Amino acid sequence: MIKVNEQTIPFRKGTRVLDLAEACKPGADLYIVNGYPVAPETLVADNDVCCLIRRGEIPSADEMETQLVARHTPGVHEVVRKATVGIMGLGGLGSVIAGALARLGIGRLILADFDVVEPSNLNRQQYSISQIGMRKTAALKENLLQMNPYIAISTVDTELNEKSIPEIFRNVDVLAECFDGAAMKAAALRAVLTSMPGVGYVGASGLAGFGDNNAIRTQKIHDHVYIIGDGVSAAGPGQGLMAPRVGIAAHHQANQILRILLGEA
Repeated sequence: MIKVNEQTIPFRKGTRVLDLAEACKPGADLYIVNGYPVAPETLVADNDVCCLIRRGEIPSADEMETQLVARHTPGVHEVVRKATVGIMGLGGLGSVIAGALARLGIGRLILADFDVVEPSNLNRQQYSISQIGMRKTAALKENLLQMNPYIAISTVDTELNEKSIPEIFRNVDVLAECFDGAAMKAAALRAVLTSMPGVGYVGASGLAGFGDNNAIRTQKIHDHVYIIGDGVSAAGPGQGLMAPRVGIAAHHQANQILRILLGEA
């Protein structure tokens, strides 16, 4: 047997990659076997894994789904595909979390931020120079759909507060807190604890500078409520918000969101 674009088919001796393309992906012009580009006349062997691509073509929804199922396993992907996650704040944490969840194939994202992309954001946030001046919600949505065009994305361009959070995010499974300021972090946590029973919550505290990687940790503070960070590293002179450590914390958050969705936390 051989695998072609994640589909298993019988192996026949003497089969070329070009033969597979003509049968399985007409018009393919990039041939990858076991992770390496090959010529169209290359013979395939039993148990080979082949990926046939038309350059510039966007994979169909079915093709994308097949790829994700193969990477995640069917049971895990089914949970992810049905999930809704809210992200409050689309800076160094939120933009990275959103990218990780988009690549996972999350069912729906609700992205909230009232800010625009500024040059100072580019040292750690997932935006490009061409997006300076755009609303972060619009810019991030544009970027995420380049990663996965088949996820549903809703955007909220208003400033959040303790009263509006439960209303805007009333249908989420998990909520990510990615604010810069302590006051909004506290308001978001109060909103979840008092008005959003059963919703998972993953916040952050202490991730500035270039300290020990392993000091970034996950702490459970309440049922389905987690805080990521070292708890002490605030931004200040000589200890700015920098892409590596902010990224570590963001991916901790994204993984904890996944664990909550899968019932592992």
